[in-house]
Amino acid sequence: MSKHADGGRRTRVLVVEDEESFVEALTIGLQREGFDVTAVRDGLDALHAFRPGEFDVVLLDLMLPRLSGLDVLRSLREVSDVPIIIVSAKGEEVDMVLLLEIGADDYVTKPYRLRELVARIRAVLRRREVRDADEDDESVIERGPIRLDVDARRCFVAGAEVKLRKKEFALLHLLLENPGRVLTREVLIDRVWGSDYVGDTKTLDVHIKRLRGLIERNPKSPEFITTVRGVGYRFETTAPTG
Repeated sequence: MSKHADGGRRTRVLVVEDEESFVEALTIGLQREGFDVTAVRDGLDALHAFRPGEFDVVLLDLMLPRLSGLDVLRSLREVSDVPIIIVSAKGEEVDMVLLLEIGADDYVTKPYRLRELVARIRAVLRRREVRDADEDDESVIERGPIRLDVDARRCFVAGAEVKLRKKEFALLHLLLENPGRVLTREVLIDRVWGSDYVGDTKTLDVHIKRLRGLIERNPKSPEFITTVRGVGYRFETTAPTG
């Protein structure tokens, strides 16, 4: 992760927004809060401006000229796990489940208060720093056909590699470390998203659903990650090994 303001430089924010009034006010406000801001007005310009490692967070409007915010989100997630906060106007029909599945980290609605937006930015950055600090585990965990190489950040199911996103990997890691134990939704969110997470639990459900789709033989009837209704999730120690 690139350094933040307390590590030698200002936090760099890419603002993708086509409404001029929002761009000007947001740029000034974020600069006063100590952020380094780059603003672009449409989706294609966002892809041209973005370079992995160059920005610490992206504020992404959904309704953009030339290329939609949804398509920009998909494209950025193919090359980077940079925190992305979706910005949408009040009244817009937004499929939050889809946004979370693609990889959005948070969501705010226009009109917003600058203080709230800054708090959201700092929260996603803190969660990112905590996760990065935890990446020094060199262990390999095996449970049945699932093998997790934590140091290399690779997952194998029955010998075949499965590509996991960062939060999916963190969730599976936590579940594999606690086989047979029920992990409450609060514990999973706190450990994976951070204690300062301000969203709802739908985020967890979306990631569990996608994780099941990647590691279960029948995601609709999971053998490994089971639901304990009203409590949380558990990795089954008696799941089939073949």
